[in-house]
Amino acid sequence: MEVYYKLKALYEEGVKIHLHCFEYGRNESTELNKICEEVHYYHRDHSVRDFTSLTPYIVKTRRSEALIDNLVKDDAPILFEGLHTCYYLSDERLKNRLKLVRMHNVESDYYHDLGVSESKLARKFYFYTEAIKLKFFEKILANADYVLAISPADYDQLKGKYKHVEYLPSFHPNEHVKSLTGKGDFVLYHGNLSVNENNQAAAWLVSKVFSKLPDQKFVIAGSSPSATLKKMVEKQPNIQLIENPTLDEMKRLWSDAHIHALPTFQSTGIKQKLLHSLFNGRFVLANPPMVENTGLERLCIVAETADKMVEIIPTLMQTEFTQNDIAQREEILQKEFSNRQNAKKLMQWLQQPST
Repeated sequence: MEVYYKLKALYEEGVKIHLHCFEYGRNESTELNKICEEVHYYHRDHSVRDFTSLTPYIVKTRRSEALIDNLVKDDAPILFEGLHTCYYLSDERLKNRLKLVRMHNVESDYYHDLGVSESKLARKFYFYTEAIKLKFFEKILANADYVLAISPADYDQLKGKYKHVEYLPSFHPNEHVKSLTGKGDFVLYHGNLSVNENNQAAAWLVSKVFSKLPDQKFVIAGSSPSATLKKMVEKQPNIQLIENPTLDEMKRLWSDAHIHALPTFQSTGIKQKLLHSLFNGRFVLANPPMVENTGLERLCIVAETADKMVEIIPTLMQTEFTQNDIAQREEILQKEFSNRQNAKKLMQWLQQPST
């Protein structure tokens, strides 16, 4: 999503985009054809040997001679989307090109956190070893002319290591704040529940927060919840689980909820659902890892513990969301998270000479 809306914003500013992407199961996108001059697809090859390589698996499986052959056909600047796309960043054939790397996370930290939250031993081992490999591989960023961090926290971590580290906020599908004034009657948690981190956050809310307020209505919405989460919700009559909601259903839930409860236990990068909730919902109740060093702390109510959330929710449910709340959000979000303004920043870096 972040990549798509970045491409869309650049296209709207008149940038001609030649997109190179790896496919592994999804159909080719007609939407990408509308905003790109051309789109090249490459097959992502998998091999058992790739797991044993010192190069991170997510990097090595994105190598392609067809890709490098296409990249050397012109002298346009190259934007690498994520550390996992940087197999050719240090390639001699690209040494005179302007190269920018968009970091979506500090990947070694992200994979370490995935390992912490994973229960299956084989996957836990994969995430931990991949985190170690990514930590060493990250040094390839010394070959980039610009490293673009997605959050202030990531910027602080990267700026001391590499030249020309810049902060470029996340791109997203929102143009203006669409939050409704007044009150809703339920608290919402939303996310892709097939992702272990999100499923764990939902389960944590059920056991530590939602079950402690039996007279309050709660809704959990997302795709592919685990069997364990479903069983937990079945025991709580005040909690509704909406599996695989449509986009229209999600839009209704975003706008109708009175509180968006958004805990996370991984503080890397910035969460798109936080931006969605601030642009489309009323109050956002988050824990520190969700908002710290994002620049969005002042737009959220932050609770450090589950008990604090339990304490805050009843009072917040009685508080009206006002036009002043919307105006404050619009001012802050448009200042830092305007796709158009951030596309203009990116264009300035794309037009610099290679160093």
